[in-house]
Amino acid sequence: MHELRTSVIIPLPIEAVFGFFGDASNLERITPPELSFRIITPQPVEMRAGTLIDYRLRLFGFPIPWKTRISLWEPPCRFVDEQLSGPYRTWIHQHLFTRAGERTLMEDVVTYQLPFQPFGELAHTLVRLELDRIFRFRRHSILRILTPDGRA
Repeated sequence: MHELRTSVIIPLPIEAVFGFFGDASNLERITPPELSFRIITPQPVEMRAGTLIDYRLRLFGFPIPWKTRISLWEPPCRFVDEQLSGPYRTWIHQHLFTRAGERTLMEDVVTYQLPFQPFGELAHTLVRLELDRIFRFRRHSILRILTPDGRA
């Protein structure tokens, strides 16, 4: 298993930040365009524990269907989505929100395992570089969308 951790301080109250993530359609806005990420599940998606969401994206040029379940929904502090089918053997993404005065600390903690073990592990360096790039894009997009000057 591997773990990816990222964080960003957003100069908005926790309720506003969590509300942004509570709208599943915003995921398309914070994903790099070259991934051609699209939510297939009819909109609007009611976010709660047990919600199933179908996506389609392109990874390394290949079309990939992806299905996740919201396994935990605790507004405004956290939620977790878990891959039911998709490109990873395991994908558990925790979204954590913490009050920081009038600002919000938002953390992503992703636990993942590549498919086709043990051979899939050979691709981990390449996959990790791509995940780091995607989550960097995500942080910058969140700040650009949620703050007037695009900074924390």
